[in-house]
Amino acid sequence: MNLSAAIPYYFQDDGVIPNHPRFPVLIYSGVFTDLDSDQVLSVFHRNRWLNSWINGVFDFHHYHSNVHEVLGVLSGYAELQIGGENGKLLEVKRGDVIVLPAGTGHKRLSSGSGFRVAGAYPEGMSYNLKTGKSDERPQVLEEIRNVPFPVKDPVYGDNGPMFQYWKLPD
Repeated sequence: MNLSAAIPYYFQDDGVIPNHPRFPVLIYSGVFTDLDSDQVLSVFHRNRWLNSWINGVFDFHHYHSNVHEVLGVLSGYAELQIGGENGKLLEVKRGDVIVLPAGTGHKRLSSGSGFRVAGAYPEGMSYNLKTGKSDERPQVLEEIRNVPFPVKDPVYGDNGPMFQYWKLPD
């Protein structure tokens, strides 16, 4: 596992996709290039990010209002749109990790070479699936505010970069 600094991306509520009001999306580039899928899941599990799965990323804008999510790219590459229609296009590849705070929109625009990700959630919480429909508000905004703070960074545990960027209000 390679030590990687996090790259933060902040997104505002666009009226459809709420994104997170305080926490940025974090990208850890190339941290898992030498690990297979079982080893990636083992790192997530050791750091209490559970309820894991292996698949892809949906090709429509969606978010989870009740939980934070980590995605580890196991194979291939993809272009993801993060933050909603007016968000940022991010290219991810094998070995990259994306930490998505609750409410953050994400969508796969394109992918290749057998793109697969491992996903997991702090303490094994169950996730909901929201798509930005108007009837989801204001409930999702309240859910996002009430998501528990993770005990550990999904990759680095107790001292990960997540704790530099994700801060609880005083």
